[in-house]
Amino acid sequence: MTAFRRQFGAEDVELESTEASFSGYFAIETLTLRHRLFAGGWSSPIRRELFQRGDAVGVLPWNPSTDEVVLIEQFRVGAMRDADSPWMLELIAGVVEYGESDSVVALREAQEEAGCQVSRLEPIATFYPSAGACSEQIRLFIGETRGADHGSVQGLQSEHEDILVHQMARSEALAMLNRGEVNNGHTLIALQWLALHGDRLRSDWHA
Repeated sequence: MTAFRRQFGAEDVELESTEASFSGYFAIETLTLRHRLFAGGWSSPIRRELFQRGDAVGVLPWNPSTDEVVLIEQFRVGAMRDADSPWMLELIAGVVEYGESDSVVALREAQEEAGCQVSRLEPIATFYPSAGACSEQIRLFIGETRGADHGSVQGLQSEHEDILVHQMARSEALAMLNRGEVNNGHTLIALQWLALHGDRLRSDWHA
């Protein structure tokens, strides 16, 4: 068995046209493109709507001394289909504005959304949450913190944020994960990463 290697690259797609289909809180573009086929040759022209919402940074604040994580709870319009609740338990996250570094976004959002200070950052993962329809890339980090004001309500009124702050033991967060009580994608990834690497990172940060 050989190691996986992608057969095609960025040069194997030809973009024929881009049309602005919608511009509001987010934007939608309609692309006409063609790409190489695994069986050989090129596809016929394909039209696809692409949701443009920018890139985002997510951070999981963690106190390695107490082994507690900080998570936030807020309403999400996309989860209104959920018969249980459209309020989600999540990582802290924010959109990357033009010219901003990921670390600046992580530190700013931690303060705005959870009222906590984050010092060291360790990268977790970079991924596309829904590449079939959305161009967004998410970059996740774990951040060292001394904690947050558990039970406080945070967020910017100008952005209609109403955020409840939770601080809990890592073991409690992972138990929720194992019970299927975490239904937010980037939060799942970050908690699973912490389950695998938390003990090693705790040792590194205390070294």
